[in-house]
Amino acid sequence: MTAGHDSSREYALARFHFDAKAYTDAARLLEGVLAEEPGNLSVRLLLARSLYHSAQLSRAADELRRVLEQDPAEDYARLMLGRTLQRQGRPDEARVHLRLAAAMGAETV
Repeated sequence: MTAGHDSSREYALARFHFDAKAYTDAARLLEGVLAEEPGNLSVRLLLARSLYHSAQLSRAADELRRVLEQDPAEDYARLMLGRTLQRQGRPDEARVHLRLAAAMGAETV
């Protein structure tokens, strides 16, 4: 069994956990996938979402910033970073990202 095969299986299992709202389990699996595929933005974004929903807001913000370092035009990551900062009680920082996300056409729901 190849490492890539393991990663795709772990990613599928992480999606299952995420969809079942088992966000901490999803995050744990996604961290393993990212160790093998650090440049995979889809995995990193799902990890950020899992961390956000499991109230690991600082870690979620860190992952979202990594996504935006690799792809500054990723509007959903920008929106999520704004919402994460809002939940952390950082409205001024959040506003910048939320405005950029809106200008980029990100969905607000």
